Amino acid sequence: MGTYVLTAFEKDGKKLLDESFQAASEAEAKETGERLLREKGLYGHTHRCTSSSGKLVLFQR
Repeated sequence: MGTYVLTAFEKDGKKLLDESFQAASEAEAKETGERLLREKGLYGHTHRCTSSSGKLVLFQR
């Protein structure tokens, strides 16, 4: 299991979400990140999900 961090932002740079979670793979982390964003109503905002090693798993500008 790896640790991933999901972050969402307003256009002005204000952080709306900064949440970490565990996932077994990058694919699972991407799915979990997208699900969390949809649940919180933040999918349309700029967001990113990174692994603990700094690898970008999910990004939308």
